Amino acid sequence: MVSFAINTQLSMKIPDSRTRVTVIFRLKKQIKDKHLKKPATKKEKRDPEAEFRASLYPMPGGNGYGFPAIAFKSAAVDACSHIDGVTKVLARGAFHINAELLKIEADKPTMREDMVRIAMGTADLRFRGEFKKWKVLIPIRYNASVLSPDQIVNLFNTAGFAVGVGEMRPARNGSYGMFHVEEVEIPTEESKSKKS
Repeated sequence: MVSFAINTQLSMKIPDSRTRVTVIFRLKKQIKDKHLKKPATKKEKRDPEAEFRASLYPMPGGNGYGFPAIAFKSAAVDACSHIDGVTKVLARGAFHINAELLKIEADKPTMREDMVRIAMGTADLRFRGEFKKWKVLIPIRYNASVLSPDQIVNLFNTAGFAVGVGEMRPARNGSYGMFHVEEVEIPTEESKSKKS
């Protein structure tokens, strides 16, 4: 008899012990308007506090802040470039994160002011939220006939070191947004049946 463990679940707790900060930034209205070919308007006075608030992802119900789950999946898939034997295509289909927004366990965010280079090398300022010490819990479904829990943890640890999440991460020549897996929980058959 052949059995396949598909849709197996695990949860990973990821603390930020290797990094100082995760910076979150969303596409700004001006960039969106440019892509939609809207006419340029006269530059308005900037509101750093509003830009800072707009860079954050509030959790539904106003219960703290979150971070897009797809950023962690993308980081883990990109980490395949640093691991022998696991391709990006294989990883992309082998696991899924069971959330759209992952709750950030952290103190309140603070505002960062960073100089950035935009079109044609022009300098500009960005006001963004930063979490200096943070954790997220990542609920994952995976196909155990493709990747083992150890391989998934290795993908995420490599992603945390080599790729990162958020602005100014290692994949973008920065040093922020690095992470590692602190704890892994794999539900047993017994714990799954108790939930039913």
